[in-house]
Amino acid sequence: MGIQVAVAGASGYAGGELLRLLAGHPEFDLVTATAHSKAGQRLDAVHPQLTGLDMTFVETVPDVLADADLVFLALPHGESAALAAQLPAGVRIVDLGADHRLTDSDAWTRYYGGPHAGAWTYGLPELPGQRERIAASTRVANTGCYAATITLALAPLIAAGVAQPADVVVVAASGTSGAGRAAKAHLLGSEVMGDLSPYKVGAHQHVPEIKQATGATGLSFTPVLAPMPRGILATVTALPAGNAADSTAGNVADSTAGNAADADPRAVLARAYADAPFVHLLPEGRWPHTAATLGGNSCHLQATVDVDSGRLIVVAALDNLGKGAAGQAVQNANLMFGLPETTGLSSWGVAP
Repeated sequence: MGIQVAVAGASGYAGGELLRLLAGHPEFDLVTATAHSKAGQRLDAVHPQLTGLDMTFVETVPDVLADADLVFLALPHGESAALAAQLPAGVRIVDLGADHRLTDSDAWTRYYGGPHAGAWTYGLPELPGQRERIAASTRVANTGCYAATITLALAPLIAAGVAQPADVVVVAASGTSGAGRAAKAHLLGSEVMGDLSPYKVGAHQHVPEIKQATGATGLSFTPVLAPMPRGILATVTALPAGNAADSTAGNVADSTAGNAADADPRAVLARAYADAPFVHLLPEGRWPHTAATLGGNSCHLQATVDVDSGRLIVVAALDNLGKGAAGQAVQNANLMFGLPETTGLSSWGVAP
């Protein structure tokens, strides 16, 4: 048999996507899938897209997970830490929740509340040096979906010194699966269809994670709920480095014009992701859209410089359940077990 794998919280959307990927993985053998209210139900009754995968959900308790070589935790935020603490040290864990992403306990308390469980290795392989850190770890904290999208767009620009970290503005739209599977009135089809609505404006919980991962020091983030099941499209803008921080709205275009020509965001992204199998800088003139990433583990990027304001603009798209959650988790697990990070994953989307 191969590497024995268990998924805790497998009845949700991210858990279901994990099950789908694991069912086709050549090295990982899915042996246990747990749930809370769905315990005792057949897996394909909850996830009909997985008809033919003959398993039954069991209760989420440490004993049923302890014998696995690898455990994915796809639990609500705040529930992973207690369970992980009860698993043997030799069990490798990838946590899809937020419990272990943040290094700053004050930021955890401010955005999530409750005690901080401590930070694990951050699970975004495309950050410099992070593949090696993940490969050497037994505990990895998967990224948030918005955080993955925005970090891939922004981190190389700040690291290269071409973008000012203190003035980053992001507007990003996400599909409804990002809100989880629990029944909520504002996510009913009749509420969502034909509508775009901002939420958690100025106070989204991914802000400290994005700042931690990118080096941004000032971030204004507006998330928007879009009438689609899955996908994220983020527009990330930042002032080019070298401009006066106190530029006024009236003269910002004049003050940035000279420097914008020297800050080529496309060149920076091309260098950063030259060897990244799942991050694609699109040909000039082509812009990302969510449908192109549906079902894949890829992130599509495009960049330019605003001709009026001189701000750097990067647009990023990915599948929030793929590269933003389950696909990223499998990519991290591959590295943890010394496998090629592409094993069992596809960069290609499904269309139409």
